[in-house]
Amino acid sequence: MEDDLITIGFAGDVMIGRGVDAAISNKGYVYPWGNVLPLLRNTDINIINLEAALTHSDKRVFKTFNFKATPDKVKTLTEASITAVNLANNHILDFSEEGLVETIQTLDKAYIKHVGAGMNEKEAQKPIILRKKDIAIGLLGFTDNESGWKAYANSSGVNYIDITKKDDRNKALDDLEKLSKNVDIVIVSIHWGPNMNEEPYRHFIDFAHAMIDQGADIIHGHSAHNFQGIEVYNHKLILYDTGDFVDDYAVDPILKNDHSFFFKVTLSRERIEKLELIPVLISNYQVNLATAKDFKWCIDRMQYLSTKFETKMSDRGEVFLF
Repeated sequence: MEDDLITIGFAGDVMIGRGVDAAISNKGYVYPWGNVLPLLRNTDINIINLEAALTHSDKRVFKTFNFKATPDKVKTLTEASITAVNLANNHILDFSEEGLVETIQTLDKAYIKHVGAGMNEKEAQKPIILRKKDIAIGLLGFTDNESGWKAYANSSGVNYIDITKKDDRNKALDDLEKLSKNVDIVIVSIHWGPNMNEEPYRHFIDFAHAMIDQGADIIHGHSAHNFQGIEVYNHKLILYDTGDFVDDYAVDPILKNDHSFFFKVTLSRERIEKLELIPVLISNYQVNLATAKDFKWCIDRMQYLSTKFETKMSDRGEVFLF
């Protein structure tokens, strides 16, 4: 019955710093969401990767790109009904521990849940549990980016994992299994791999399968800045990379990282019922629904990338799960 179903919206990297931060200051908090806003406001839960610190800190760490938005921009997230964010990524500590602390405090004040980073290892590894319509959803956050930012017992940082190391994989799988015993649905949000990879590495695929075998229901991947194929594995969902959703990045003419999707999952307590892919296009610091040739490019590209996993989807963007 419809009353027993919930919808979860997934998006990839949401980078509201730099040019996007300036656009929000000039055009208002909802500006980055364009005509996608009604979709965001019409789901039960929305989960994103937050690709910028929310801070006034000027303690910039030495790296190529540093992203931050002023803390008031958290309203951009609340206006779009963002429920939870992954902080396990390569930008949350761009403005040092001070930036991480202010980001966490800002999210907490706005009642936005977060995973993947904290003031110590325990906090960074801690899952959150979301409840909707008597369905308990557990969320964990990981990253294989920035090994130097790994949280330890007495130091802040991210929930870092080296996917090539058995001990790291086993620790992650143990955490996942523990969470699965206390919830109905398990989601893993993972920021993995280098920029502009067209498809996941073989060991990423193997680890995604291991996570599903250990109790995960949905893998929410991101980091490449372009979307990758989808796999339906044992009736569970692996979104290897969900691409970018809001940013001010340069656009690769081949990979078209300004094209992506809003991934809308419908589920019951027992299983994933539906996955709808809604094509979107980033332009002028704003995401909007893709139309015409842009819509077709997104669908055609995802169909092509997902063929490797024997995943089929309609020309309207519905993925066939069964």
